[in-house]
Amino acid sequence: MHAQLTVTPARLPDVLLNVAVVRPVFLWGAPGIGKSSMVRQFAASLGLECVSLLGTQLAPEDLIGVPTIVDGRSRFCPPEQIARNSPYVLFLDELNAASPDVQKAFYSLILDRRIGSYELPAGSVVIGAGNRATDQALARPMASALVNRLVHVHLRASPDDWLTWAANNGIHPWVVAYLTQRPDHLWSAPPKTEEPFSTPRSWHMLSDVLHSYGDPVDDETVALLAYATLTPKHAGAFRAYLKVARHAYDLDAIVKGDARWPAEPGDRDLLYFLAETFRARLAKELPADRRHASAGVRQFAFRAKAMLVELAEISLEVAQLVIAEGEDGGTLPSWFLVEAARDLPRLVAART
Repeated sequence: MHAQLTVTPARLPDVLLNVAVVRPVFLWGAPGIGKSSMVRQFAASLGLECVSLLGTQLAPEDLIGVPTIVDGRSRFCPPEQIARNSPYVLFLDELNAASPDVQKAFYSLILDRRIGSYELPAGSVVIGAGNRATDQALARPMASALVNRLVHVHLRASPDDWLTWAANNGIHPWVVAYLTQRPDHLWSAPPKTEEPFSTPRSWHMLSDVLHSYGDPVDDETVALLAYATLTPKHAGAFRAYLKVARHAYDLDAIVKGDARWPAEPGDRDLLYFLAETFRARLAKELPADRRHASAGVRQFAFRAKAMLVELAEISLEVAQLVIAEGEDGGTLPSWFLVEAARDLPRLVAART
C-alpha cells in the first residue's frame, strides 16, 4: 500500500489513543522499525494486556475455534487466548501475510468485534500490523472488504525519536554516538538479496551483542558484529567511526584547522568515513539559497572549499564523493557547487 502521509514513533501513541479506541487500526511499516514494540507500549500505557496473534502462524480454526455440542446444538468455542472477560489490546501482527482464509476469519473480529457468540469486552482495542510488498517481505494482497474495515496508519523511522529512546534504554554508547553523527544510517531499504540491513531493531541487536562482549572489543570483533547486523556499507562506516574515536580523529578539529585529513594508506577507511560525515554535514547546514546563509554558514562554506582541496590532495576519488549525488539522490546546494568550481583553482594555487 502506498503511503500518502506517515507518522513518527513519537506521534503514534497520540494517534492510537484517539483512533484505535474507536476503530480498528492497521499499522504499516518496514521490517524492524518497531511496530510490535510500540503496540505493546501503547497497551501498557492503557493498563491493558497485549495479546499478539501472528498471522503467518494461524489457521482459520485458531480464530473461529472448534465446535462443541451444547444442548444438542453445535457451538463454536473461541480459543482461550482470545476469549477473555477483561478488556485487552488484540494485536494482529503480520495480518496481511496471513492466508486469505485466515484474513477472512478476521473480518467479523475486526468489524463487529465478535467471533461466533463471543464478543470482545467493552474497552478492548484491535490493532493490526504488517509490512509492505515493497519491503521484500512476505505480504499478500488484502481483500477490499478487509482494507475497508481498517484505519490505515503508515509509520516511518525517526532518528530523533530513536535516539531519545536509546538514551533512556541502555543502548551502547558507541551506537548512540555513531547515529548522532549519521542519523541517515538508522534505516535502509530491505535489499533484494539475503543479507543484513540496518533498522532500529538491528542497531538494537548490535548494541546488545556489544554489551555482551564488554570492553575492550577488538577491531576484528567489532567488524564481525557490525557486518552480522547492519547494511554492509553502514557496517564499514561504523567500524571506521570506532577507529576515528580510538585514534582521536575528529571532523570538528579538521574544520577548525587543528587537525588534517588522515593521509596514511592504512587510514583509508577513516578517510572515507570522515568524508561521508563531512558531506552529510554540508547537506544539513548549507541552505538551498545562499541568501539564507548566515555569516557563520558562509564562513563554514569557505572553509569547506579549502577542505575539499586538502582532501583532493590525498584522494581525488574521495573528494569527488563529497560533491557527488548522494545515495538518496540528493545533491549539495547548487550555489555551493558553483562557488566550489569557481574558487577551487584559486585555492589550489594558493596552497602551491
